[in-house]
Amino acid sequence: MIFLELVLQNFGPYTGKQVINLNPKTDEENSRPIILLGGMNGGGKTTLMDAIRLALYGARAQCSTRGNLSYSDFLNQCVNNKIDPVLDTRIELLFEHIENDKPIKYRVVRSWTKNPKDGKDTLGILGDSDTWPDALVNIWDEYIENLLPLGISNLFLFDGEQVKELAEQEIPPPIVVEAIRGLFGLELADRLAVDLDILVNRKRKEFADTKDLANLEEIEKRLTQQQEDYQETEQNLETIKNQLEELELKQQEAFDKFISEGGKIAAERNQLELQQKAKTAEVEEVRQLMCQLAADVLPLALIPNLLSQVQTQGEQEFRHRQIQISKDLLIERDQRLLSWLTQVEISLTQVEKIQSFLVEDVDNLYAKTLQIEAPWLLADDETLSQLDNLIYHLQNSQLSAKEKLALIKNKEEEILTLERQVQTAAAPEDYTKLRQALEAAQNEVVEAKANYETIRRRLAELETIIAKSKKELSEYTVENIKYKNNEHIITSAAKVQETLKIFREKLTLRKLNKLEEEVKNCFLYLLHKSDLVHRIAIDTNTFGLSLYDLNGKPVPKHRLSAGEKQLLAIAFLWGLAKVSGHRLPVAIDTPLGRLDSSHRSNLVERYFPSASHQVILLSTDTEIGKKEVETLRENEAIAREYLLKYDSSTRQTTVIENQYFW
Repeated sequence: MIFLELVLQNFGPYTGKQVINLNPKTDEENSRPIILLGGMNGGGKTTLMDAIRLALYGARAQCSTRGNLSYSDFLNQCVNNKIDPVLDTRIELLFEHIENDKPIKYRVVRSWTKNPKDGKDTLGILGDSDTWPDALVNIWDEYIENLLPLGISNLFLFDGEQVKELAEQEIPPPIVVEAIRGLFGLELADRLAVDLDILVNRKRKEFADTKDLANLEEIEKRLTQQQEDYQETEQNLETIKNQLEELELKQQEAFDKFISEGGKIAAERNQLELQQKAKTAEVEEVRQLMCQLAADVLPLALIPNLLSQVQTQGEQEFRHRQIQISKDLLIERDQRLLSWLTQVEISLTQVEKIQSFLVEDVDNLYAKTLQIEAPWLLADDETLSQLDNLIYHLQNSQLSAKEKLALIKNKEEEILTLERQVQTAAAPEDYTKLRQALEAAQNEVVEAKANYETIRRRLAELETIIAKSKKELSEYTVENIKYKNNEHIITSAAKVQETLKIFREKLTLRKLNKLEEEVKNCFLYLLHKSDLVHRIAIDTNTFGLSLYDLNGKPVPKHRLSAGEKQLLAIAFLWGLAKVSGHRLPVAIDTPLGRLDSSHRSNLVERYFPSASHQVILLSTDTEIGKKEVETLRENEAIAREYLLKYDSSTRQTTVIENQYFW
C-alpha cells in the first residue's frame, strides 16, 4: 500500500484547496522512501495525520483532537473557521495497493459542511476509471480493515507523544496493547468469547421457567462471588510475590555480607588450611628437584664466559689444524706437479717460474688464516664434542631451573593468598552473628514462599470451584431446559470457549517469539551497541518488555538513558509493524522527541530510511534540523519536501512544495 496524494480543502487551518503529493517515486524507475513535511508547533502537522486517519476510518478514526466529542461535533470542529459555513470541507486520500496481483488506485473522498443535518460526512470512492463504485462505499469499513486494520493502524501512524508514553511506562499504554491484540488476532477471539457468553446466558434465561430461572440466578450469583474471591486472592498472591522478591533481595544482601566479612571463609577454614599444607608440600618437592639440578652441571652456569671462551678457542684450534693439513696436501701436490714438469719437454726457466708461482700462491692463500694465536688448548675432537654436549645439557638445566623457580613463585603466591584468606576469616563471635543473620533471612524467605504456595493453592482451588460452578450452570441448563436447539447452542459454545482459550494461548506464544526477536534486532540496530542487550522477553499478559544481558541477568529499564528508552520504544513499534506482515506506509509525527545527538543520528540514518517503503515525517525545525536533513539528502532518502507555513495573524497554514526550513 502506498499513499499517493492528500488533498485538504478548508480542513482545520488549511484554507482553500491544498494538494500534497506523497508519491515516493522520483521517476518511473527510482523511488526514495521519505516524504518530509516541516512545520512549527501548532502549524498543522498533527492535522495532516488526523486527515489521513479520518479519510480511512471516518467515525471510527482515533484522531488526536477528538477526545470525547461526538462525530458530528468533531466534524464541525475540523471546519476552517475563516470560510463561509455553506462551503464544503473536504478530504481526499489517493492510495495504491495490490489487488489480484495488479496495482489498483482508490481515491477516498469525505466531505461535509458546518452543522450537517444528519451529523455525518459524505463518503465517496473514486476508482481507476473515475467512477464511484457504490458497492465499495457500502462496505468500506470492512474493505479498509483488510488493508489497514484500525486495531494496528497505530503501529504505522504514530506520534512522538505515543513513543514518549511507551518509553516511560513499564507496560505498553492501552492504545499500543489494543494494537498488539489486534495484530495477534486476540481482539477477535476475546470479542467472540464475550459474544458467546452473552448468547448462552440469553438462551438460558429465555427458555427457563420461573423455578429454573431462580435456580439459574442462584448459581450465577454464587459464580459471581467465586469470581470476586478469585480476583481478591489473585491480588493477594501478587502482593505476596512482591514481598517474596523483597525478602529474597534481603537474603542476598545478608549472604553478600556473610561472604564479604569472612563468614564463608571461616566456614571453610579447615579446607583452606589443608590446601595451604598441600601447596607447601608441592613447593618442597620442587625445591628437592632444584637441589638435584644443582648437584649436576648447573653450577657451571656461574662461568658462562669461560665456557664460551673455551668453546671458541677449541673451534679456532680445530680450524687451524684443518688449514695446516690442507696446506701440507697442497704442497705435496705441487711437488708432484713439478716432478712431472721436469720430465716433459718444458724449459727449466719455465719450471722455475711455475714453482715460484705455486709457492707464492700457497703463501698468499694461507697468509691470513695462519696469523692467529699459537694453539694452547690442544683439545682433541672427542674432548670438543664432550664440551658441546656439556653446554647443551647446561642450557637444558638452566631452562628447567627457570621453570621450577617460576613454579615455586606461583605456589608461594597461592600459599600467600590462602594465608590472607585464613587471616580475613571472621572471629567466632562475628561469624556466629553473620550466620544467624543469614539463617534468619533464609527463614523469612522460606516462610514467605510457604505463604505464597498456600495462596497459590487457594487460587488453584478457586479455579476448580469456578470451573465446577460453570459446569453446574451448564449441566443445569442442559438437564432442565429441554429445548434441543438451545441445548445444542450452549454445548457448542462451551467447546468453542475452550478451543478459543487454547487458540489464544498458542497464538500469543507463537507471535511473541517472533516479536521478541524482531524487537531485539531492531533495538540493537538502532542503538549500535551490541553488548547492552542479549535477549528481550515480552510478557504474555501485559506485553511489558524485559531486557537481559549476555549472562542472562535482567537489565533494569531504569538503567537505560532517556534516549535509549525512546529507541527501545521505537524498536518495539518497528518490530510490531514487521511482525504484522502488512506492507504499509509509516507516518510519524514529531519523531525525535528528547533524543540526544548520537541517538538522533542513529534514528535518522538507520530507522527513517528503513522503517517502510514509504515514510511520512512530520517534524519541527528542532527535531529534523539542518544537520539531519542534510544527512538524509546526502543518503538520497528524501523523495519530497514540504514546508507548512503558518500565519499566526490569520491562523492559516499554507503548504509550500519543494521547500523545508533549510
